[in-house]
Amino acid sequence: MILKLFRLQKKCFIILKMASEATAESSKQEINFDIEFDDSEFQSDLPVIDAPPTLESILNEDEATSILEDDAISIPSSIQMFKDSQSQDTSSLSSQDSSAILEKPNKRDRHRIKKQKAIHGSVLKPSRLKSIAAQLQSAADKVDAGMPTAMAVSNLIAIGTSHGLVLVFDPKQVLKWCLGSTAVGAQYGAVSSLSFNKDCTRLLSGFARGQITMWDLTNGKLIRTITDAHPPGTAVLHIKFTDSLVFAVCSDSGGSVFELEFKRLIGMRTCESKCLFSGSRGEVCVIEPLHMSLASKDHPMQDVSILAMASLSKVLLVTLTPQLKVVFTHPLKGNPSTLPLLAWQFVVIQVSESDRVIDPVLAFARESTIYFHQVVCTSAQDIRCTGLQKISLSYKLLNITWMNTRTLVTIDTREKMHVIDVRSEEELEIIDMSEVQLIYNTSFFKSLATGGNVSQALAYAGDHACYQTIVSHGGQLFLLGTKTVHVFSLRTWRERIDVLVKENRYQDALSLALSFYEGKAKAVVGLQGPSAKKKEVVADLMLELLFQFVDLAMTQFCPEKGKIEELEEYYQSIVPVCVDYCLHLNRMDILFGRIYERFSMDVIAMGTFLECLEPYIINDRLRTMPPVVMKDFVTHYEQKSMLESVEACVVHMDVASLDIHHVVHLCWSHGLYDAIIYVYNKGMFDYTTPLEELLSTLKAAVDTGKQLSDSQIKLGNKLLVYISCCLAGRAYPLGDIPEEYVGKVKHDVFESLTCRQSKGSSPDELPYPYLRTLLAFDTREFLNVLALAFEEEEFNTTEGIAKRQHTVDILLQIMVESVGFTPTQVGILFTFLARQMARHENTITVNKILFEQVLEFLCNPDDESRHEERQQALLELSHAGGLQQVDEERFLYLAERAKFYRVCELLYEKRRQFDKILSCYLRDYARKYHAFNFIITILDSGRFSAEEKASVQAEALKNLEELISIDSKQAAQMIVSNLSVSLADVVKQLKTEKPVLFEFLHGVMAFRDTSGSAIHTEKQVHVEAGIFELYIDLMCEFKPQQVENFIKTNEGYRLEETLAICRRHHRSEATAYLLEKAGDIQGAFGIYLENLTGKLKKLTECLLNKSDEGKDSQTQFGEIQTVLLMIVQLCQRNSGKMDEASREALWFPLLDALMVPQRRIKDIDNKDILNDFKLLTHHVLNNMMGYIALPAILQKIMQDPAYNTGKFGEIRELILGMLETYNYEQTLMITCKNLLNHDIHLHLRSLTNAAMKGYIPRDDQCKICVKKFMNQTDIDPVMVFRCGHSYHCSCLQAVGSVHVIDGEDTYVCYLCSHTKRGQTQSSRFHRSLSNPQTAQILGIKPEKAKEASEDPQHIQNVDIVRRAMRTPSRLGILTELAKSESSSRTSRTTSCIFQQDQFQLNLAAPRIFD
Repeated sequence: MILKLFRLQKKCFIILKMASEATAESSKQEINFDIEFDDSEFQSDLPVIDAPPTLESILNEDEATSILEDDAISIPSSIQMFKDSQSQDTSSLSSQDSSAILEKPNKRDRHRIKKQKAIHGSVLKPSRLKSIAAQLQSAADKVDAGMPTAMAVSNLIAIGTSHGLVLVFDPKQVLKWCLGSTAVGAQYGAVSSLSFNKDCTRLLSGFARGQITMWDLTNGKLIRTITDAHPPGTAVLHIKFTDSLVFAVCSDSGGSVFELEFKRLIGMRTCESKCLFSGSRGEVCVIEPLHMSLASKDHPMQDVSILAMASLSKVLLVTLTPQLKVVFTHPLKGNPSTLPLLAWQFVVIQVSESDRVIDPVLAFARESTIYFHQVVCTSAQDIRCTGLQKISLSYKLLNITWMNTRTLVTIDTREKMHVIDVRSEEELEIIDMSEVQLIYNTSFFKSLATGGNVSQALAYAGDHACYQTIVSHGGQLFLLGTKTVHVFSLRTWRERIDVLVKENRYQDALSLALSFYEGKAKAVVGLQGPSAKKKEVVADLMLELLFQFVDLAMTQFCPEKGKIEELEEYYQSIVPVCVDYCLHLNRMDILFGRIYERFSMDVIAMGTFLECLEPYIINDRLRTMPPVVMKDFVTHYEQKSMLESVEACVVHMDVASLDIHHVVHLCWSHGLYDAIIYVYNKGMFDYTTPLEELLSTLKAAVDTGKQLSDSQIKLGNKLLVYISCCLAGRAYPLGDIPEEYVGKVKHDVFESLTCRQSKGSSPDELPYPYLRTLLAFDTREFLNVLALAFEEEEFNTTEGIAKRQHTVDILLQIMVESVGFTPTQVGILFTFLARQMARHENTITVNKILFEQVLEFLCNPDDESRHEERQQALLELSHAGGLQQVDEERFLYLAERAKFYRVCELLYEKRRQFDKILSCYLRDYARKYHAFNFIITILDSGRFSAEEKASVQAEALKNLEELISIDSKQAAQMIVSNLSVSLADVVKQLKTEKPVLFEFLHGVMAFRDTSGSAIHTEKQVHVEAGIFELYIDLMCEFKPQQVENFIKTNEGYRLEETLAICRRHHRSEATAYLLEKAGDIQGAFGIYLENLTGKLKKLTECLLNKSDEGKDSQTQFGEIQTVLLMIVQLCQRNSGKMDEASREALWFPLLDALMVPQRRIKDIDNKDILNDFKLLTHHVLNNMMGYIALPAILQKIMQDPAYNTGKFGEIRELILGMLETYNYEQTLMITCKNLLNHDIHLHLRSLTNAAMKGYIPRDDQCKICVKKFMNQTDIDPVMVFRCGHSYHCSCLQAVGSVHVIDGEDTYVCYLCSHTKRGQTQSSRFHRSLSNPQTAQILGIKPEKAKEASEDPQHIQNVDIVRRAMRTPSRLGILTELAKSESSSRTSRTTSCIFQQDQFQLNLAAPRIFD
């Protein structure tokens, strides 16, 4: 699709030509680089104009007169750059046209086109500038110009070389100027960058050694040599003219950016340089000024000069004029080996239905991510950037370039070119550039010509620098190679199609052409005009391609020889292509004209063509066909006996295209009933004739009395559906009846069904033949059809009610008052009548005697069929009041006999016999689970009397066993929460039925567990200990495997009684648990050990007898492991509470029990079992080492025959493991000792520092009496606390701030003890004297003052606190740790702080003292 901007660019091109008439002749010529353009195409669309249009006039141009009305980029907001509201992805033919075909399964699925990816064709056209290549080679040979290094493209092409020369070529690739010399090149180095000004009259060239030269391209003279524009010793990486003729910007290998202003004063040409960005803040790698078009003179940015710069870490956007200002920054992250990339493009953006703007969009990228930002300018002072889009790629980027406003070209580090549609982010084409031999600017970024004085980051990233050798201009991409210049341009839409045609890829060419036709193609060039005109042009080309494709498919591409199946398969891949594209172009005349004629020349091709039409017809994509083709279609399917497919297609076709006589004859001949109905309905608007004809056919089959065939049953089912559709106002088999015919169709079809005699009937014909036929065919389904029809609004009017009653009377007359129908069929009628009477509120009346018959039938106890349906009919009839005239007692009797419990419930509810209702619930298998809710509702509600509640409770208790069998938990919850009966009474009632009692108690325990919690124990149901024990007793009988887990997780039972129960039932695990709980550890251990010994003995006998050693021995060993684990856990739980002798009495018998069988089986061949036994032994030893002395364990092991024979290697691992455990514990002990020593040292040091610290009083007066301390006559001692408060001792005694503890006076700060309640200030203080005479008084030890009163209660409380906080001293702990191993072993029985249960190690950090 060509964007509207393309038209704008063409108009701007005219303006450029007009504005450049005063320039040199070379500037007037259109550039031509051996790339062909269709000049006539452009000339036809470029009218002669008197004055160039302005930007405002272009943007405000009326849509109706727009040449490219669909091609402007239209977006709802700037956040969705270039993206339409709907997906614009190009789809192949099959992806769009075959989707509907694929919806319905068909045996000819192979006719459909497989789904393909979008076809874009070749988007870029490559070419080489051969003349320039030849002259570059000539310059290198003749004047030693060197290799090309940099390039600039405008109306001219300039190429710099490695020896300092610049070759300038005109648009015809003729060398216009050779600037510079090899002597200059030897001084300046290679040309590193080039730039034209906007009118191509000046050329700036930068060099590898930092010099900059300016050339006048009108005469080829050097007019400026600039050597001081930037710091010396750095290469010029970029030199760029701005839109101003006197301003340029450059950047060097030091990462700095400079603005150059060219002046001419008194005939002297000068250049002033100003640093815009210093490389010390991060090296700038690329700069790109924004160039405004001459046609954009009304744009707000016309007077603003903007420069984009990118370093290795960020992108900056600055305005150079009218003032230097940073307007935008963005972080830029990426692999250190990649460089940042910049590219500008003006884009037409439609911001509303009538407003468009042209704003520049900056694309910047690094590594594999491209960002797009729109620059919005309302004035020169108000410029901002808005993020539009981000594209993440799967490769590392080398360069990015705009080809037009929607197409971006990226080049990756593997030198592959990718064409990307920006709006959809779709990759259109990939081109390998390895033949280009692209030139890189690595040496300039490493500044090799000046000694390589660049940063390591810039030198590392510069390995892939090619800024000066990849240039975009005028929608073309120029690449500078080692030998020539390669140019890539966007192909026109016709060129892209022609490329595919030349490769004989006609289907791809058609797919691409379709994307052009539908406006979904990407990177469209050359398709001009309004939308209708474009479609017309593309459609003509598509038809031309289609004709070529068909001709080649029938001749050149067609297999010359092969089986019929192969030819059919070949044509099945050709025909759908033709059909699809003709449908897209809406050219059925072409499909059934020239194309069909071409396929008709071959019988196989013609048959395949007709078969391929079927899926399009079925999916309503093809509704009409010429009668001749339709006749061929029907004939072909008839010959191949595919008449069902004909019927399926006929009902989707337009009747006008059918040969009705031929089709009707064919349908009647072969029983194609759907097609018959469709032709009559759609062709002649006759809905009754096919019904009567087909009913006559069905009547003849039913009257024979024989079993109907499949085709006859199919006819009857179709008639039922047809009648249902007609009476509901819907067309058959699909669609709707026209609104104006709905009422008439309903009336005519109903009258036809209920007519008394058929057309042309015989005198002996029974009345209402059509109704009789349908009732005899399928009574139930026909009555369902009538029930649906009776819901229509026509039957709810006065006339409709009478018609409905008349129909009911006819049905009763046919089925009840005459013979020929079975009782089952009559019963179905009665059920239908009951439902209709209930639904229509007594608007249907039935004879009382007949109604009694209906009731008797519905309540027939011998009929088990349709039980729920008959009950529902009675319920509906009862709710509608249709049973008011029936005797209630008789009705209840009939309902109970028929087991209609819901009907009985309705009658019992009227009598308020709620206990009977509960009985109904319990007898109704489908609803017995609702009995609990019913009981709870009755008992908890205030709407029922006490007698009613009592009756329900009595009934519930009477049926308690059945309720428990339904759900024991709900039954228990109901009894505990709702019934006024105790658990003991219920248990007594159920005592004779032990299984039921067990289930009930199980429910009680489950409800108890869920009713409360550890937090809300008051909500938990209280269960007596006797009931607990009874439940455990029953559990031992019915579910013995759950006993141990239950007693472990529950409380409330008595220990002795429960232990007796478990012993009586021989539940050893539970007994052991209870013994352990009772404190009899040895008893519990003995039970477990006895169990283990028995299993070990059994396994030993099995191994010694070598009987079934495989699976059985492994199973037994697994049981032994389980029991052993339980014993080890028991020993571990209790060893900490025992002395050493008791611990050995536990662990050593266990070890003996494991070693005894090993002595007996040590000579067997099964080494795996022996290893498993030793692993078990290791496990026991590892666990007992924490409780038994290691020497005792070693002695025990060495004395055992299983280990004291053989080599040391047999017990090596065992002993090494024990020694390793010993070393670990020793290391842990030493570490703990060191930690305690360090802790004591820090604490003592803090106490020493605190004791030696001096205290300074805050004031020079007592805080109580407020007297100065410097009074010479005052001999009262002064106390200074660590808080800084100071007092006279007598003052503290007077206010009660002294306490006597253990016979010692303890003072506290008066102020602090009053302001901080509960926090006693330390009594450590320094005594000072107010005069020297006090020293003599204090030198004599006075008797302790007894004036202070001692409170006995206070002293007692203090003693309690001190005893509670008293802990073993650190010195005591160290003494215990320092004891020798031998002494510790011999004194196990003595008391030790480590054996105290409350002993804890305080490893917290020591307190920091003031």
